[in-house]
Amino acid sequence: MYPMHVCARTRGAHAGEREPPLTVHHLNQLLLVCSLVLLVAVAAVRISSRSGLPSLLVYLGIGITMGQDGIGHIHFNNAELTQVIGYAALVVILAEGGLGTKWKEIEPALPSATALALAGVAVSVGVTATAAHFVTGLEWRQALIIGAVVSSTDAAAVFSVLRKIPLPSRVTGTLEAESGFNDAPVVILVVAFSTAGPVEHWYVLLGEIALELAIGAAIGLAVGWLGSWGLRHVALPASGLYPIAVMAIAITAYAAGSLAHGSGFLGVYLASMVMGNAKLPHWPATRGFADGLGWIAQIGMFVLLGLLVTPHELGDDVLPALVIGLVLTMVARPLSVVLCLTPFRVPWQEQTLMSWAGLRGAVPIILATIPMVSGIEGSRRIFNIVFVLVVVYTLVQGPTLPWLARKLRLGEDAEAADLGVESAPLERLRGHLLSVAIPEGSKMHGVEVNELRLPAGAAVTLVVREGKSFVPLPATVLRRGDELLVVATDPVRDAAEQRLRAVGHGGKLAGWLGTDNAGSGR
Repeated sequence: MYPMHVCARTRGAHAGEREPPLTVHHLNQLLLVCSLVLLVAVAAVRISSRSGLPSLLVYLGIGITMGQDGIGHIHFNNAELTQVIGYAALVVILAEGGLGTKWKEIEPALPSATALALAGVAVSVGVTATAAHFVTGLEWRQALIIGAVVSSTDAAAVFSVLRKIPLPSRVTGTLEAESGFNDAPVVILVVAFSTAGPVEHWYVLLGEIALELAIGAAIGLAVGWLGSWGLRHVALPASGLYPIAVMAIAITAYAAGSLAHGSGFLGVYLASMVMGNAKLPHWPATRGFADGLGWIAQIGMFVLLGLLVTPHELGDDVLPALVIGLVLTMVARPLSVVLCLTPFRVPWQEQTLMSWAGLRGAVPIILATIPMVSGIEGSRRIFNIVFVLVVVYTLVQGPTLPWLARKLRLGEDAEAADLGVESAPLERLRGHLLSVAIPEGSKMHGVEVNELRLPAGAAVTLVVREGKSFVPLPATVLRRGDELLVVATDPVRDAAEQRLRAVGHGGKLAGWLGTDNAGSGR
């Protein structure tokens, strides 16, 4: 408990009070509390996956339970610290999301996702702010802040519910790209509306948004490309260094973009997406490391946000939150989806699902701390309204998303499972060792080794099956669950992996069926 009170008493220390020394005993207590919270949070993932609820609600509940109205009685009201930690966590979450984004899925959906992230946000802000002003009586500045804050969708919240439902790639690509892109303009809007003094003219604000997005995108793409090139051409002395290097490069994109007065959030997402599709060495290990960091960031961020909220102060803000959330969910979001996606001829079933899948997660709650730090009048009420809105409508939308996907018949045709291919560079031998895992549902099951038709310069050298390894013959039949070791020379490394992924998606006839490029993206 002690470390939380340290943050609360820093102001008193400047007034001449002497802080108690932080001892090893206090550090041990802090480590114990943190480890217990992480263990409880990890166990809660199982509960959320079975119930269909996004895990953010469980983590928020842990924070509230530890807070001043819960059994922990921890008094924490440092909005500035919450914002700083929230920004850091958001950078890690965006990096993890970018690394897991498959270019082949978002490429066809890129125009529609960009329209949703820009024009869709504008429509959502306008409709929601108007309702907040005229229906709930909030001042225009407060209404605009709320409209901007809740216009950002959350990838972590959406895909924690939809990860088990096979959807058309256009739907998943649009939702994923939108959630990665719309954080940047929303942050700019919230900061602009939370700045003391009159709000700038709309055309000036639009120009600033366009400039910051352009700078962030340019830096993110450049950092991602340079980082990918370096990691593919420089063999690090230990495989465990590759995940650290990838995350360091992603964070560099954020820092460089922010220092250049651009959008660091867009920069880190694009840099991570470039690296995630660049066939980096030891990719499964890197992906697992980033996934673990993403979970830690989410858990820490949600628990801290739960600590910041004061439940007994929420009573007067429940009704305004429900009204604003109803307008956002039933009017603003569907309207923005229809206006942005109809020109792209997106079927109404997909538009319906994407309208309902606009889940709000941790990002709006973090953004709601910006006016608190800026000292905007009524900022505490803004935070409370956003908190109630996110919790209530996530409870409503989250569990019903799988049901809606089935009713719209969008979750019936599952694609073949992608192969897990890990590459380790053999620098001195000018070659690569590919480790291939054949998952359930892969069409490589039942294919003979010679039917893989790998390019000259690549060969399957070892098969591991049920814990036993053997050198395969050309007629050896591959099975699901097998792990293959494929040695490829440097010139044919990409072609070998592309062929393996094509067979995994299209089977032994992949070449004749025109599916050689299937699954070539990450």
